[in-house]
Amino acid sequence: MIYQFGDYSLDTKLLELRTGGVPSAVEPQVFSLLSYLVENRDQVVSKDEIFAAVWEGRIVSDATLNSRINAARRALGDNGREQTVIRTVHRRGFRFVADVVESGDLAESVSAEQMKPSARATQTIRFCGADDGVRIAYATAGSGPPLVKASNWLNHLEYDWESPVWRHVFEELTQDHLLVRYDARGTGLSDWEVDDISFDAFVRDLENVVD
Repeated sequence: MIYQFGDYSLDTKLLELRTGGVPSAVEPQVFSLLSYLVENRDQVVSKDEIFAAVWEGRIVSDATLNSRINAARRALGDNGREQTVIRTVHRRGFRFVADVVESGDLAESVSAEQMKPSARATQTIRFCGADDGVRIAYATAGSGPPLVKASNWLNHLEYDWESPVWRHVFEELTQDHLLVRYDARGTGLSDWEVDDISFDAFVRDLENVVD
């Protein structure tokens, strides 16, 4: 399902937030929070309901929730003072208040102008689930035979893509290949709050991205 509001669209199938048709990077928990608020926009949702849906009942602090709410607002050009998209209902919870149009077809949300090829390859960021529930962010760019770059510690799909160190390498690799990169668990756009940081977990994450 695609939820469109203003210049933004939230694609719950591709796990993408797009601004003007261009994917915007948000942390997995922020995306889950936005999805839950949009899907339940006809009501005020309490903190406990959000904890159950987004954190699956795990014990987290109010400060953590407020941090994710603020990040969601920033991603949508909103803030705690204006609250034009996400409204705080005192002592009750939160509500998504922007006007939303639902769409089931990706093609409806992409204009012909946005489909034109560009000189420089652009990356598309999506998420896949690991065996232990950790969400791993991965990016694809270019076309041709797939070429997977294993993650390195403390990488970030968006920052590395614009990095003067890595950018020219990625551009060359996307000329003749479909380049696949991903953020290791605990870094970048992948889940940060993870229990298993081990070599075996990293190997399984690589396998999941390849699959």
